[in-house]
Amino acid sequence: MARPSAARAQSQNANGAAIDAKSRVLAAIGELVDSGKAEWSRTATGEVELRLLSGEVFLLGEVAVTRVA
Repeated sequence: MARPSAARAQSQNANGAAIDAKSRVLAAIGELVDSGKAEWSRTATGEVELRLLSGEVFLLGEVAVTRVA
């Protein structure tokens, strides 16, 4: 059985790191929501909107977070 190439191994490591980073960000956002410092909801278009009590609004995309206000 052939061993994976170095490029493929790096790609798999990068994907694992991205998944880990995303899960950490979602956990932190969940803590904000649980502590009452933020609210999140799904928009009519299916996006997840995060509203912080300080007034900032973000759209949580699959690979990015966009500040709306």
